[in-house]
Amino acid sequence: MVYKKFQDLQLSALGFGTMRLPLLSDDDKDIDEKAAAEMIDYAIKNGVNYFDTAWGYHDGESEKVIGKLLHKYPRESYYLATKFPGYDLSNMDKVEKIFEKQLKKCCVEYFDFYLIHNVCEMNIDAYLDEKYGIFNYLMKQKENGRIRHLGFSAHGDMNVLKRFLEKYGKHMEFGQLQINYLDWEFQNAREKVELFKSYGIPVWVMEPLRGGKLAKLSEEDSAALKALRPEEGIPAWAFRFLQSIPSVTMILSGMSNFEQVKDNIKTFSEEKPLTEEEMRTLLLIADGMTGKTRLPCTACRYCTTYCPKGLNIPELVRLYNEHRFSGGGFIAPMVVGTLAEEKKPSACIGCKSCEKVCPQGIKISEMMSDFSLRLKKKKK
Repeated sequence: MVYKKFQDLQLSALGFGTMRLPLLSDDDKDIDEKAAAEMIDYAIKNGVNYFDTAWGYHDGESEKVIGKLLHKYPRESYYLATKFPGYDLSNMDKVEKIFEKQLKKCCVEYFDFYLIHNVCEMNIDAYLDEKYGIFNYLMKQKENGRIRHLGFSAHGDMNVLKRFLEKYGKHMEFGQLQINYLDWEFQNAREKVELFKSYGIPVWVMEPLRGGKLAKLSEEDSAALKALRPEEGIPAWAFRFLQSIPSVTMILSGMSNFEQVKDNIKTFSEEKPLTEEEMRTLLLIADGMTGKTRLPCTACRYCTTYCPKGLNIPELVRLYNEHRFSGGGFIAPMVVGTLAEEKKPSACIGCKSCEKVCPQGIKISEMMSDFSLRLKKKKK
């Protein structure tokens, strides 16, 4: 197992994510504890020492199960991370109640790592609002030794991240981002990593396989990678990409069966960063994958000058591209949900003034209409 130094700790470079544990039925609460125990036992035996859970995973059952399964091991032999559930705004005034319950659910007296969860457009104002006392409470728990290391996770755009870091950056010991070779450019992951670097914040990675999309590629793309590294499995390329980013300390994988655990541990038995040629090939594959559905907006903003409704068209195009590629997902609905009604895609009147000046010839009015329909279907 590869280990990474974090302050005075040696963390396994592979972290065990518990958002996608094996199930006994279609009910997300119905975790197969026997199968999960076998996976966790094997992971620990082979050097994994970091386990990541959260209040909302498996409808609240993940913390209970992971706490129960880890409880048989000496507390100092593993590192446990969980998160404050700010993705639900109704939780903002319940930080103490939730934190105390999390300790009981996880059968521990302290958390090695604790995160302010999912900083994004929807909750940034609340997270920055001192009336909720979230940050102050968590810092108090750190002073009391019930939180050893405090950090955050984020799905927000650069503006959201900058706002959060401007206020709390000097207190954040680590930050968790969605990073993979597909999102390196598609979701501005490269720029976000640089922002973290400017604050001296080490990077924790979530969704290294983009929810499984990078576990299997087309025959053509697979052949291109096999020509470079015949012995390397396709999922391993996603991890090798992340091993090529110096500031990445922790890579979380939400493993859902025993074979995934074995394969990932085998991959993390060594570090094999990409060469320049391999990196170029991988990013070309990513560009090809997103390019099949992506509207070619360059954010020149000529369109916004002519929009009578004052819509932020480049941002809406970006969200539309994400929504189409992901086949839905939560990011676009979450962000659009924070907009005023007069700034949503449905506010477009179809005048096509923007289309007359778009250098890329994008049919923006059609995009707005389709985006609105997709968001309505998502609500249903």
